[in-house]
Amino acid sequence: MMKTGFIRLESRGVIEIAGEDAREFLQGLISNDVFKVAADRVVYAAFLTAQGKYLHDFFIVDRAGALLLDCEKERLADLKRRLGMYKLRSKVTLADRTEELAVAAVIGDGGAERVGLAPEPAGAAAPFANGVAYVDPRLAAMGVRMVLPRDGAPAALDGTGLAALGQADYDRLRIRLGLPDGSRDMDVEKAILLENGFDELHGVDWEKGCFLGQELTARTKYRGLIKKRLMPVDVDGPLPAPGTPVMFEGKEIGEVRSGAGDVAVALIRLAALEQVSGADAAFTAGEARLNPVKPTWAVFQTAD
Repeated sequence: MMKTGFIRLESRGVIEIAGEDAREFLQGLISNDVFKVAADRVVYAAFLTAQGKYLHDFFIVDRAGALLLDCEKERLADLKRRLGMYKLRSKVTLADRTEELAVAAVIGDGGAERVGLAPEPAGAAAPFANGVAYVDPRLAAMGVRMVLPRDGAPAALDGTGLAALGQADYDRLRIRLGLPDGSRDMDVEKAILLENGFDELHGVDWEKGCFLGQELTARTKYRGLIKKRLMPVDVDGPLPAPGTPVMFEGKEIGEVRSGAGDVAVALIRLAALEQVSGADAAFTAGEARLNPVKPTWAVFQTAD
């Protein structure tokens, strides 16, 4: 059973984008609609190369009118630098707020209510402890995320009455749901958004207009060009290291990404899924057998 509790997400950082041009500046760069972000709504988005390949993904939070990007801490400087290249004469400021703001999550039954939120819909947000709490905009089943003042975060989290959990608890839930975790699961400058569920996970707005990498992203959707998908796999045997090839009948048909315990996510060719269905042969990675599990939210469309 899934545990209920809070997790300090120490691998996350926060960039603040402020100024009168902040939304217009970001709107032309990212995959989702910045103008849908409000005090009561958070969105998930990606920043791509001009060729439509993954660079960064993040959650966009409105806090007192400024936009906060909940992003990978180790790669925060790169994201800030890349955004700064497009600032030009825009009236925008970019600042690293990781020293001041912490990111946390609450998972499990009843967790959302402890921070003043209903468990649905995905993306719903509300003030909490001088910060913002929000239902994960990708999938409500992933629970609640929070951006909180760092000096008040311990008391705010303890005040929920929930138990402290570890990163492994968070990862097991994320992996079982089939959600990517940034550059751990998506190759920088190589990954395609729709192979990693961004359409179903509300990470792309198809009506917003142009953004960097839009042409490839739209073409993969409307021409059905997706040949691989990231998905959960049950692991029978030693957990394969990230990057371990997934094999089927002597052929490489995918690659393991992040894992925790007896589960992992792997990028697997959809054609191989059709071949293995009902067959005695199994997917393998290293010394382990893998059983792929199609997420209930995912729509797999094979290429023509």
